Formats: sequence, C-alpha cells, structure tokens
Amino acid sequence: MSRGPDQPAGASGERPARPDRPVPGRPEQPGISSGGEVVPGRPDQPVRAVPGGVSRDGATPAARDPGAPTAAEANPPELTPNGPAPTVAGPGAGPTDVGGATRAEWAVLRLARPWLGRLVGAGLLAAATEFAGLALMATATWLLMSAAGRPTLDRLTVAIVAVRALAVSRGVFRYTERLAGHDAVLRMITDVRARVFAALAARDAATQRTGDALSRLVSDVEAVQDLLLRVLVPGSAAALVSLLAVGGAALISLPAAGVLAVGLLVAGVALPTLATALTRRAADEVAPLRGALAVDAVDLTHGAADLAAFGATDRALAAAEGRARRLARLERRLAAAGFAVDATGVLVSGLTAAAVVVVALRAGVGGVLVGVLAVGTLAAVEIALALVGAARQRAQLRTGLARVAALLIAPAPPPAAGPAAPTGDRHDVRFAGVTVRYRAGAAPALDGVELDLPAGRRVAVVGPSGAGKSTLAAVLTGAVRPAAGRVTLDGVEVSAYPAEELPRAIGGLLAEAYVFHASVRENLLLGRPRATEEELAAATRAAGLLDWVRAQPDGWDTVVGEQGGQLSGGQRQRLALARALLAAPAVLVLDEPTEGLDPAAADAVLASALAATPAHHSVLLISHRLSGLAELDEIVVLDAGRVVQRGRHAELVAQPGWYRDQWLLQEAAERGYLALAP
Repeated sequence: MSRGPDQPAGASGERPARPDRPVPGRPEQPGISSGGEVVPGRPDQPVRAVPGGVSRDGATPAARDPGAPTAAEANPPELTPNGPAPTVAGPGAGPTDVGGATRAEWAVLRLARPWLGRLVGAGLLAAATEFAGLALMATATWLLMSAAGRPTLDRLTVAIVAVRALAVSRGVFRYTERLAGHDAVLRMITDVRARVFAALAARDAATQRTGDALSRLVSDVEAVQDLLLRVLVPGSAAALVSLLAVGGAALISLPAAGVLAVGLLVAGVALPTLATALTRRAADEVAPLRGALAVDAVDLTHGAADLAAFGATDRALAAAEGRARRLARLERRLAAAGFAVDATGVLVSGLTAAAVVVVALRAGVGGVLVGVLAVGTLAAVEIALALVGAARQRAQLRTGLARVAALLIAPAPPPAAGPAAPTGDRHDVRFAGVTVRYRAGAAPALDGVELDLPAGRRVAVVGPSGAGKSTLAAVLTGAVRPAAGRVTLDGVEVSAYPAEELPRAIGGLLAEAYVFHASVRENLLLGRPRATEEELAAATRAAGLLDWVRAQPDGWDTVVGEQGGQLSGGQRQRLALARALLAAPAVLVLDEPTEGLDPAAADAVLASALAATPAHHSVLLISHRLSGLAELDEIVVLDAGRVVQRGRHAELVAQPGWYRDQWLLQEAAERGYLALAP
C-alpha cells in the first residue's frame, strides 16, 4: 500500500514519487534520465527565472560545489572559489578604489535627501551630547579642586548647578539624538531595501544565488544604516566638539591649546588613517564572504538531499568550511588591528594630557585650571578617538556599500519599442522551428519544434525526462529565448512584449512554483489580488484543495510555512495549481499539475482543472502521466528536444512508439497500485 509521508492512504490522494516520474517539486533534468543515470550529450542547463517559480533544467546546483559555480551559472564574481572579488561600484571603479568607494557612498547618501533635516539635527544633537560630556568633566574637575580649598558656598553654587544641568542635558541630548537619527535612518532603509529588492527581482536569476541575494538585501543594506549612524553622525560630532575643545583651551592657555590641537590631530586624523590602512584589505573581503556563506547555508540545507544523491556532501561541506575559516581569520585580523589602534589611542590620550599639563605649568596657569585642562584633554581626545571607530567602520562597510550601490546606480535599460501589452482573453500562439541551446556546441534542448496553440485549443506535451518539456514551457513564457525560430503571440514574437505584461496573457503552474511563508489566502491572491472569497473557493475546489482548507482551524488564514513546508507535496502542488487557475491567463501552462498525487486523485484534479478553464482559453499541459489526456485536442511527444509523435490519444495508442509503450507500462503499474490500495 502506498501512502503520502504525512497522510493516511486514501485521505489526501497523495503518493511517493515513482522511479519513472520526477520527484515532486523538482523539475525535470535534461541531463538525467528517469532512473537517475546521466544521459550523454545532454546540455548542462543554467538556472532560469520563469513566471510562477524557478525551474532548473540540467545539473542542479547541489550537484556542484557551491563555491565553484560553472560558467553557465554566471554567478557573481565574489563567489569564486579563489577568494572573493570586489563588486564594481561604478564604471571603472571597484570598492577597493577610493573613487569607487566615494561614488558608492554618494550613491547611497543621495537617497537620504528627504530626511536630510533629521540627519543634520541628529548630528547636532550628537555634538551637543559630546560637548555636554566634555563640559561636565571640566566643570566637575573645577568644582572638586576648588572645593578642596574650602571656599565660601556662593563660589561653588554656579558650578554645582552647572554639573547637574550638564548631567541631565547629556542624557536628554543622547536620547533625542538616537530618536531623531534612528527615525530618519529606518525610514531611509525602508526605501533602500525596497529599491534593492526591485533591482534583484529585475535581474536574471542566472546571475544570482538565493543566499547571496539575501545577504545583499539584509547585511549589505544594513551597511547603509551603519554608514549614517556609526560613521557620519558620530564622526561629524567628534570633529565639531574637537574644534570647540581647542577653542575652550585657548581661553585658558594658547600654548596648551596648541598642544591639544596636535594631540587631537593625531587621534582624529592620523590614527583613523592608520586604522583604515590596516583594515581596508581584509574588510573588503568580509561582505562577499558573508554572501558566499549565506549561499552555502541555503545549498547545504535545502539541497541536502541532492548533495547526498550526487555524492557531493563532503565537497560542499569542505568548501563551506574553508570559507568560514577564511572569514574567521579575517575577523580575527580586524580585531587584532582594532586592538592595536585602540591601544595606541589610549597612549596618545595620556601623552597629550601630560604634554598639556607641562606646557600649561610653564605658561604660569593656576593649579585648578591645570587640572581642568588635564581632565578636559583626556575627555576631548577620547571624543576624537570616535573618529577612529568611524574610520574602521567605514572601511568595513566599503564592500557592502559598493554591492548596494551597484544595484542602485545600475543604468536602467532603455524602454524597448515594442508592441502594446496583450489585451483580451483570446490569443493564438505558434512555435515555428524553435531551437534552444544552453551551451555552444551542446545538443539542443529543443530542436526545430513546430506547434500551434490557437485560442481554445488544448495540447499536451509528453516525453521522457530531459526531453525538453519544461524548456518548451520556459520559451512560451518568455523566460528562455530560442537560438533559432520564433514563438509568436497573435503574430508578434513573445520576446517583444513587455516582460511585466506578458504573464497576463501567458502564465500558469510552472516547475517549482514558489509558495511563500504566508497564509493560504495571501498565496492565492498573488494570482488575482482582488479575487473574492467565492473565486478563491472555486479555484481551490478545482484544484482539489477546498476540503482541506475548510478543515483547517484558521481556514484561509492557515500559514503554509516557508516554501510550503507545513504542507505535504501534493497539497503544495494543489495550492500552486489553484493560484494558477485563479489568475486565469488566456494561455494556461500547466507543468506537472498533479505531481505527487495518486492515480485516482491525479485524474480527478486534472479533469477538474481543465473543466474550470474557460473554453476559449488555450491550455499547454506538460505531464509524465498519460492518463487523462484522451479529451485533449493534440498530444505532442518530445524526445531529445524533437517532436517524434503527435496526434490524439487514441491515434497514438494505436501506433507503435514511445507513447504506446509508456501507456502500457503506466497502465500496468497503476492497476497494481490501485489493487493494493484499500
């Protein structure tokens, strides 16, 4: 008896994958036969984006070392195994170039213009906080030293009140500065993250990996926040207070003020320059390595089964551990450099205070004021040392900012002069001599395919694993462009239509349609945002999921988990099918819509889905199962990218060939399955 991993037999109509069928949720692999052996002469095909999900034809990423992507994957250069390469921040400049880093910072800071007033206010409040601390130390020193001489109370009253006022105002200024600064920065980060997400979404999926995209969206965007809150605001405040400290010292003693100025220059200019020089090279590698480790985490968790199947687990773990060790070494190097610079800063602070005291005594300054100068110098140099932290932080943010800026300042492609968006709900599609090659010199994934799909026609595409069925769907949806031939929608090439408008006419359930970590309702509304509950019910009923939804305590608000992790394979597939039916494109593409279901449930769901599709809408059905295809207008058999048979079900069963052989095998297997079922 066969049953789903999380359902009793007969309860959900699901079953485990069979050897002659692809694994549920995994697209067909042209380089791998149904039995799992490698088929010679089939191309390694890259990851490609398709509406409704991502299909991976050819070797999966888990079959390769995650740190050594093939040329076909065109991964970002920072993920190369020989060490991360800096991302280009602008034309002719990388993040290791001073000009490139500056351009990256300005590209990011331009987005802060709407909140410039808040940021300037935060900087002034930070300066007021530091100045209040400096004045508090100087005033308290004067008060203590003066009180030692037992003066009359009226001489100390003003100082006592000043100490209390400065202590309170310092806390108020700090709170207000954090409130204003974080409010402005968080508003800006919302805008930056939205822009970065839009830029990543607009990219070809072959140029990015999921983990690296996540690193750009989270860690690299946080570099923008740190640039403002940990570099610009404290750095500008320290510079301003240093000038005020020198001015205050000059009121007491000009020679002492000169010595203080020299010490502040060493602490606020020389040491930050040294810190930048010591940390720049290592810091430039940290952000790409973190992105690579994010890729490793995704590949090692989500691709664990594939890695084990291809015997690549040890190699992938070794590559990930190597990158983790390198990142740890870099971070230890940065920590050691930071400790050395901080220790030097403490030494500079002490030497400057001692020099100020010596110069002040020689200039004839009184004992109480000498103490004020000494303590004030220690406080002022400590404030100036904030520039060291800002410089070190800036060096560590350079690469992250460059990776963000590369997305923000990338030139937008000029609007292509093409046809207007497809309108109406009747469209004719034609494949004319379509040939697709994923690599030069490799066998074609599609070879001279001819196919007519006028409005209202329903065509099934079948064939062995790796025959090119999912490639055919990707070409139809515009995700893959043919090397030769044309795919036209109403006489106009599919590639000529706007990419954002084409899914309204052509779409559906494609390989690995993504299910989001959200409720059932939210996942369905991606297909039609304004759908009513009656329309949701009709779509889920056609997909065979309505009874399950109604049985859940939260109903439509049931959360399905990350990538549908709270659902079984068949439920996840039916949820994606319901979303496709709800969207109701004029040309509906269904790639293995009943994968993971037992024969009886699969036939019922397929018949229900086809019945729910309007009669004037055309359907392209891709399936390994041959049952349920008798009512379709045409069945096209692909093998090695070529059409080897075509006709209706009865015609193909009556003539020798792959279709009849596979039909007999599946019928025998499914009769045995049904005989074992209760």
